[in-house]
Amino acid sequence: MIFNLNKIQKIIKKNSELGFLFLLIIVTILSTTFYNNQKKIINENYRDVIGNVYFQKSITHIINSLSPKYKDVNHKITKGETFYKILKNYDVPEDEIIKIQKILKKNYKLNTLKTNQIIKFIINEANKEIVNFTFPVSRTKTIQLIKNLETNQFKKKILITNLNKKFIYKEGRISQSLYKTASDLGVPANIIIEFARIYGFQVDFQRDIRKNDNFQILYEIFEDDNGKIFETGNVIFADLELSGTNNSLYYFDKKESEGHYDEYGKSVKKALMKTPVNGARLSSAFGMRKHPIDGYNKMHRGTDFAAPSGTPIMASGDGIVTRARWCGGGGNCVKIKHNSTYETIYAHMKNFAAGIREGLRVRQGQIIGFVGSTGNSTGPHLHYEVIKNGKKINSQKLKLPSGKILKNEERKLFEVQKIKLDVLKSELIIGLN
Repeated sequence: MIFNLNKIQKIIKKNSELGFLFLLIIVTILSTTFYNNQKKIINENYRDVIGNVYFQKSITHIINSLSPKYKDVNHKITKGETFYKILKNYDVPEDEIIKIQKILKKNYKLNTLKTNQIIKFIINEANKEIVNFTFPVSRTKTIQLIKNLETNQFKKKILITNLNKKFIYKEGRISQSLYKTASDLGVPANIIIEFARIYGFQVDFQRDIRKNDNFQILYEIFEDDNGKIFETGNVIFADLELSGTNNSLYYFDKKESEGHYDEYGKSVKKALMKTPVNGARLSSAFGMRKHPIDGYNKMHRGTDFAAPSGTPIMASGDGIVTRARWCGGGGNCVKIKHNSTYETIYAHMKNFAAGIREGLRVRQGQIIGFVGSTGNSTGPHLHYEVIKNGKKINSQKLKLPSGKILKNEERKLFEVQKIKLDVLKSELIIGLN
């Protein structure tokens, strides 16, 4: 298109409106031409891009079809499972299982797998071999095995979760039960059980605690860097106010004297605990009674504690398990020999705690079984017997010697530690207000 610019300038000078219209027409023509050229370029490029994408997708599909497929497995261990059986169920080759077992046995006893523990591994679905295996040794320690695909050998890593210790203080007024009140305040269940165990040497939680009695508890927790609680520690201070009287206890961590002591340095630990089950009701005392099943008067040579089925039962003292089996009318029962003088029997158990067997040495307060109604029983309860020099006696009237009393350098160390705990408790109380 050819324009005579001189004529255009003369026309614009004579008539400005006509000139403006003419310029608008010229701009429109030029814009349309530019748009059509760019559209052509874009369409050509678009066809190239689509072709490349299609080609890349085809190559990716071919590569994926040739590559091995891997499967992530999270296996929760159930009761009675063995390490060999677990991997065999996933068709892992036997030589692969033996190889992994050999490595893990250096850090962990594989014959003591914990129920509900989760093991994780990645398996090659083509040959069923494991390329990555993660096994938790504890809450803070994990073993990881990573396979080198060239050498077909595992490299072992020990993963440690760093934990930070933190102190938690709680106090409350008992309205229904110690367990419910403490639980409502967010105190972990195992800390409540430990609190009850500490006072179990001197307090009957069914008869000695009254409504509106108070308690204080200071305990340890261990968190990771994200604030997740991995485990709880010791109860380092406790107080149970019964009918207006305080019963403060302090944790002393010196080796061979470790335990809880009153403010005078006297250990709360006795030869036997007063009651081996917490929160239970004394349903049948020692002595003559009408037998609930036989229907005639008969000497009851033990003490019955009624409690919900599944309530934990504790060993009332240190000792060796001499019986852990079916005992006829006593159902599932455990017998513990504490020393040359005392033995205790726990009958009608629902089941035994994990690992409890004859010949096992247990510590005072250790869970040995759970309340049930096995054998000759009319309902869930624990039948508890104390035997002294071969004779069954009334456990509720038994006068037991108190534990040790700290003296000399240990007593001085305890007094310093007691002051520190009192200061820590005061600081935490101020922080709550």
